[in-house]
Amino acid sequence: MTLYEKSIGVVVPAYNEEQFVGGVVETMPPFVDRIYVVDDRSTDDTWSVVTDYADPEAITVGRTDESTPPDVGRVVPIRHEENRGVGGAIKTGYKRALADRMDVTVVMGGDGQMDPDYLTDLVNPIVSGYAEYTKANRLYSSGHSEGMSRWRLFGNQLLSGLTRITSGYWRLSDPQNGYTAISLPALETVDVDSMYEYYGYCNDLLVKLNVHGMRVADVPVPAVYGDEESSITYPQYIVRVSWMLFRNFVWRLRVKYVQDQFHPLVVCYGLGGLLVLQSLLFVLATVPWQATSLLLSVVGLVLVGLAMELDKRANRNLEVTINA
Repeated sequence: MTLYEKSIGVVVPAYNEEQFVGGVVETMPPFVDRIYVVDDRSTDDTWSVVTDYADPEAITVGRTDESTPPDVGRVVPIRHEENRGVGGAIKTGYKRALADRMDVTVVMGGDGQMDPDYLTDLVNPIVSGYAEYTKANRLYSSGHSEGMSRWRLFGNQLLSGLTRITSGYWRLSDPQNGYTAISLPALETVDVDSMYEYYGYCNDLLVKLNVHGMRVADVPVPAVYGDEESSITYPQYIVRVSWMLFRNFVWRLRVKYVQDQFHPLVVCYGLGGLLVLQSLLFVLATVPWQATSLLLSVVGLVLVGLAMELDKRANRNLEVTINA
């Protein structure tokens, strides 16, 4: 059944999801043209489960950018020869969707946490021309985040704040939510090969979208949790993703506000950051300049706050509001 005049592809990254991935494939809405299930070298029977749904001619082992053969059905299983992480699996799916010229490409995890009933809510703003990228937001209301642990909710809100600063999308929330949709022109623009392959790929992609002037919309979607287990090692995750966010922040400022056209917010960010750092060094060195340290902190924070406000204004037209 065709709901849209546009072609719709769904990338399903899967690693050790033998219990859930079959349900994801079976409940995929009928208007989806292609389901790219990317097995990231699972050690269980995920690959066997997936291939049971597919035409043998559609099965691919190894990284490939080739287009899908015609008339092989909707399910396209792709298996990595080595584990590359969820970001790497999504990159592989994105590249196949690009080769197949999918007008809209959705990402839906293989763990069953992403409700297929909301897929149309993600696709509609793109098909209608309101946005180039949409993402689910479980933090839209307390009801939507029900079932999320307090620790997970706190971490998500912290990352929301950091990602706003890094990406330039100042109204978005729940940046770790991988339930997303992207238009073909946006996918062609963001350089899929350079995408981050570890957890944090969502944050990385948002920065690239901002630099290229793509409109992004948050779509309210409730959280769904079952018996699946997270494979994230949180201490390693925090260190790696925080460093990635900092590098992306500096890159975005350089490309968008220095190379393209110089903007004074770069001076505010740079000088403000240096003043705050200098005041901290005074405190750590126990230099008897408490008043000077306090003054530096205040001036530095004011400059950083001004830079943030200028950044918000510069990116206001790139954020689209979707009502619940």
